[in-house]
Amino acid sequence: MATRKDIATGAATKIGALARTESALVGFDGFIDSIIHMVDVRHDMSPSGYVRLKTISAFAARCADASGKSTNIEQVLLEDRFGGNGPLMAGGLAQLGMKVDYVGAVGQGPSLALHPVFAPFAARCRRVVPVAEPSTTDCLEFDDGKLMFNNTANVQQVTWEQLVERVGLDSLRAMVDEASLLGIVNWSLLGGVPGIWRGLVREVLPRASAKARRVFIDLSDPAKRTDGDIRGALEQLRELEAAPGVAVTLGLNLAESQRIASVLGLDVYGEGSMATLGQRVSQAAAAIRERLGLDCVVIHPREGAGAADASGTSGWFDGPFTAHPKLSTGAGDHFNGGFAFAQVHGLALEECLATGCAVSGAYVRDAASPTRERLTAFLGDLPGPE
Repeated sequence: MATRKDIATGAATKIGALARTESALVGFDGFIDSIIHMVDVRHDMSPSGYVRLKTISAFAARCADASGKSTNIEQVLLEDRFGGNGPLMAGGLAQLGMKVDYVGAVGQGPSLALHPVFAPFAARCRRVVPVAEPSTTDCLEFDDGKLMFNNTANVQQVTWEQLVERVGLDSLRAMVDEASLLGIVNWSLLGGVPGIWRGLVREVLPRASAKARRVFIDLSDPAKRTDGDIRGALEQLRELEAAPGVAVTLGLNLAESQRIASVLGLDVYGEGSMATLGQRVSQAAAAIRERLGLDCVVIHPREGAGAADASGTSGWFDGPFTAHPKLSTGAGDHFNGGFAFAQVHGLALEECLATGCAVSGAYVRDAASPTRERLTAFLGDLPGPE
């Protein structure tokens, strides 16, 4: 059996030897992420003269203590960054050298010129087409996770009809025709995604070239959506899988996989199980994949990632978890980008898991998307989990 180091080294060797990279089309959201610390204690009034609330539980306790009274919790804005599941995944793919087209809510004003916050992102991509203005997210960063407060009004303008009007059906068909990877993300916050899936299945994919095409789906935290909504989305994924030449990967974090399993009636995270986290996650991925009839399901808790595919292969990879990330907002999107990058370039399933974990691991340490050189070096000397 290959060791963790063997798998990571193998992935690094294959990625480093790539003579060319594939093309991708990703969409369709867009958010301006405000990265925020919440203040616990202030020592002075200088910009850095505070100690932040380090954990979500500490923040929750501060909020709970205000019940029946009131409180004031200061927030410190560290920066505004381009965000949204789509731009973060697409930016990660482009930094790895893929030729990326992005269509989404990244415009400004009546003419929908590119919003300045997205200029660094657009510089990485081959083509960026704004179809609406971005929404906003307050990203509260803690050592043990993050809380994201979304204002989604603008991204609700992103519909199939809007894409056809702003981009043109012929241009959409041309971008899909060229792409080896389609990344369609953030179903939970964009009401227009089901219509976009339907439009692709009915009006684009049947006319696309006959080459194999990977579709990567990230539902993005469906906690707020009803079981009926989720069942409808999963049924549409079956329709996507049935489209000519299409292989669908469904990416989930741990909480998302638990919700999907519950909706499907799968008892894959039973209480009292003696199985390790890795065993339970890889078994859950296999059960969800089989029930939905998709090509691949990948699940990525903070500790690593597990996946199962239609060949009957499944596996788990221990990630390079760090307890002190420089930035956690976007970690899951970068995992998705790394995993999808490895998939479309022919790496084995465990090597795809290693690549996803390494892209995410480098990102949270650097607060920046890794280049291919940074990725191969990181894989070659992959840190152990803290």
